[in-house]
Amino acid sequence: MGSPTSANERPEWLVLGLGNPGEEYAGTRHNVGFEVVDLLAERHGIEIDRRLPSLLYGSGTIEGVAVILGKPRTFMNLSGAAAKEALRHFHLLPERLLVVLDDLALPLGVVRVRKKGSDGGHKGLRSVIAATGTTEVPRVRVGIGQPRRGDAVDYVLSPFTRSEWPAVAEGLERAADAVEVVVTQGIEAAMNRFNAMPPP
Repeated sequence: MGSPTSANERPEWLVLGLGNPGEEYAGTRHNVGFEVVDLLAERHGIEIDRRLPSLLYGSGTIEGVAVILGKPRTFMNLSGAAAKEALRHFHLLPERLLVVLDDLALPLGVVRVRKKGSDGGHKGLRSVIAATGTTEVPRVRVGIGQPRRGDAVDYVLSPFTRSEWPAVAEGLERAADAVEVVVTQGIEAAMNRFNAMPPP
């Protein structure tokens, strides 16, 4: 179980789950980043009950590693404000920011870990990259599948169907596992373990 970090203990990682705040967005495809952060908080006994102007967060440890678990208080396309404020507040470099986000290009529940790269068309990640000034931001991507028809915006803001939930639940667990491996063993170990996994 995690424990709160002391006032003078600098975190080693900021884990930032992307999503949209508000009850109307809870459980939607675009909010899987929030879901993973909530799962990690539950696993490690971390209360996400502290606030910065653009961030809701909690501090604690994952297997002895001091971490911040955060969720932006802004809408998705302004996520960079939370990332920038949190990095400054906790005196961390962008390479210690681990972003957890949804990915339309991945099959449902598939998890992929990357050390750096482009935003891949994700507006939340685009905002984070713009705010931090670098593409060298580690990320854990969770597949939400693609719409069979219709608009991608409507799709990402829609809830998962009942038949999709088994794969989604497995994907959330895998993503939380991947975050744990990144912060305790390093990004390369997580890439080696999770990037070859088949769909759930």
